[in-house]
Amino acid sequence: MKAILSLIGRLVYKCMGWTYDMLPDYWSDRCVVIGFPHTANMDTVRALTYIKIAKVNARLLVKAEWFFFPMSAVLKSLGGIPVKRDKAHGFVESAVREFETRRDLILALVPEGTRKNVTSIKTGFWHIAKGADVPIICWFMDNHSKRTRWLGRIDPGDSLEEDLEKIKSLYEAYGFSIPLGNRV
Repeated sequence: MKAILSLIGRLVYKCMGWTYDMLPDYWSDRCVVIGFPHTANMDTVRALTYIKIAKVNARLLVKAEWFFFPMSAVLKSLGGIPVKRDKAHGFVESAVREFETRRDLILALVPEGTRKNVTSIKTGFWHIAKGADVPIICWFMDNHSKRTRWLGRIDPGDSLEEDLEKIKSLYEAYGFSIPLGNRV
């Protein structure tokens, strides 16, 4: 079944005019994947499609408002996890516990948290990776060249600010500036 879904995913990418990087050497079956930018709902479609292309068992955080029938059945079957964005629900601690109970878990999310312009990204991804002792792998939706790219891996250190600067540098090399606000 994975092979069939991978083939369908490759066809979908081709129809959209997009290409993709293969999984990098530094890939891990236990990681937090972050993706930028999040500018359209199609970003979620491309991310869910790539998960099938690469045959990885990733879980993608999707805003809870999208989980209505029949969309909820489709999103859940593709690895979507509903997230309520209106207030804190202990999600970081819950995600860390999930990593503790699973041998393999790839948690994918967009730190912008919305398609709107933001002045500062959300940093829950770092706290999850740090708490679960897993790497952060950076993914880029290169809209200019219509290619999804893997940019690098960050193993969380002792400083959120230093790690955000490393992540920012990875994306800036491809012409994308991560909004860090007054944080760094």
